[in-house]
Amino acid sequence: MRKHIMKAAVLGLLAGGAILGGVFQAEASDIRILPVDTAKFWSGARFDFDVEVSNAKNLQNVDVTINGVPAEKFFGKKAAVKDLGNGVTSFRIDDVTFAKPGKVEVAASAKDSLGVSKAAASYQVVHEVAKKKAKNVILFVGDGMSLQAREVARILSKGMTNGKYNDLLAMEKLAHNAVITTSGYDSLVTDSANSASAYATGHKSVVNAMGVYEDSTKDPLDDPKVENVSEILKRTRGMSIGLVTQAESTDATPAAMVGHTRRRAAQDFLAKDYLEDYHRPDVILGGGSARYIPKDVPGSKRKDQVNVIEEFKNKGYTFVDNSTDLMKAPTDKPLLGLFHTSTMNVYIDREMEKNPKVLKGFTDQPNLMNMTKKTLDILSKNPNGFFAMIEGASIDKQLHVMDWQRSAYDTIEFDKSIEYAENWAKEHGDDTLIIVLADHAHGMSISGTYHERDGKKGTQAVRVYADSIFPTFKDANKDGFPDNPDPDVTLAIQYANHPEYYENYHFMKTPTPPALATKETKEEAVQNGEKVEYHQVTTASSKANPARIHPGDPAELMPANTPKSDPQECHSADDILLNAGGPGSEYFHGTMDNTEVFFGIMRALGIDGNKKAK
Repeated sequence: MRKHIMKAAVLGLLAGGAILGGVFQAEASDIRILPVDTAKFWSGARFDFDVEVSNAKNLQNVDVTINGVPAEKFFGKKAAVKDLGNGVTSFRIDDVTFAKPGKVEVAASAKDSLGVSKAAASYQVVHEVAKKKAKNVILFVGDGMSLQAREVARILSKGMTNGKYNDLLAMEKLAHNAVITTSGYDSLVTDSANSASAYATGHKSVVNAMGVYEDSTKDPLDDPKVENVSEILKRTRGMSIGLVTQAESTDATPAAMVGHTRRRAAQDFLAKDYLEDYHRPDVILGGGSARYIPKDVPGSKRKDQVNVIEEFKNKGYTFVDNSTDLMKAPTDKPLLGLFHTSTMNVYIDREMEKNPKVLKGFTDQPNLMNMTKKTLDILSKNPNGFFAMIEGASIDKQLHVMDWQRSAYDTIEFDKSIEYAENWAKEHGDDTLIIVLADHAHGMSISGTYHERDGKKGTQAVRVYADSIFPTFKDANKDGFPDNPDPDVTLAIQYANHPEYYENYHFMKTPTPPALATKETKEEAVQNGEKVEYHQVTTASSKANPARIHPGDPAELMPANTPKSDPQECHSADDILLNAGGPGSEYFHGTMDNTEVFFGIMRALGIDGNKKAK
């Protein structure tokens, strides 16, 4: 937002070049325009328009124009002008559109007893149609899948001969690619809600938010909305929608395709909100049943007695909670599948280790390939087409806990699902746009390889340059998954954004976090050089988890390079890679903002945002 403020001021007197008096300024009010300056819109897409005035002294009036026309006249609706009770006045018009492509200029002014404040925002409204239109879109989101995460999966799954890869991942064979930037409008480093929301709406948001612009109210559910991909495709064309994830089905990435909130943690609300007709997914598969069952049922995380599963059943949905029933589920009915109370177990623990203490009774969870297959079988029944978001959720979750092996196997599983979808698309008319990308990156790097053949251990056993002999992963059954995640020559993975932890280059058979959230005593704080008041007892902190020390190896403590309050590795601001194939995929090239993914989808489908489905 561009801001120009006229300020009342008392000017100091100047004599002989010397300032004899100071400058005293009385600040006029502040203005915030939502959507923000530089926002881009698909013509006909719906949104809420809001102008907030804060720090006003005796606010007299607010004037807002769109391309020189009063906003109420331009939109054909009266504005709701409301004192929010926190020093902010809102001038808001909900559920409006820009019907035609072109430039839009917003000007706002607020007059109070101190003067007049002015603010402006420039928007771009677009409408394009691909030369060859797509009927369907499958958006594959590898959560946290940095370029390096892809490379690790390629090394493990495909192997190398004389420095050349034996094959590429399926995602890497798609015809077009682009580099995607990931920041939100509030911060350089994003989270999954904000970044997925950019894909779903074409608009930037803030960390923890989805489908909204953050306003000044306390309520996280009343912020100005922007229409998301599920809503616009259902409204304009009657398309089917599918959400597939290995996280909780109300987690940030799937929820961003449907929901509107600035607080991603509002999962009770999101689960029930999925039921609303105007954006209700036809297929929902993932974990997180605890968000769907009444609070008096053991394992529930809801704060009310609503049985969301039963409400889905009442709307004609088949409900399944295990892999066996998933594969038997009919394809002529909508489907809700919840396979864990929380996040589903990862590939290594689910398919290889099968440790009962880790699985906690969830011994029949589906793999992502079968979840993809069932989803496409159901969604493809709609002659109007479908949109499916399929997430490899634990690529991110395992990198947060610095478990690159588990992350790599989940990346391979993710790629196998993409391969299935590519073959499916070829067999079903080649009219499906497939997009593969991450929502953000993690700061990991392959520094070389690691082995103890000469007796060296720990950091001394990291091999770089000419000493970085090739890893010895084997895949005897040729299923793409190495038989052993801990061969004698493995990868040496380093992390850029990490808590205090003990270095461990070995695969951990039991998932083990790198650091533990602790309470630091007053005495410990003093020892660490912190200033404490006499009444201060504890402060949040994190310490390296000694369970990560590999038996027989030196205990190598790595100091944190992120705030010690965070016990996990964190996201990076690194760009990510997009691959795409099918009708409309030519849109993706060069370096692009993450919001462009939405516009690429709209363009490929040829969506007319001003129409309603019959």
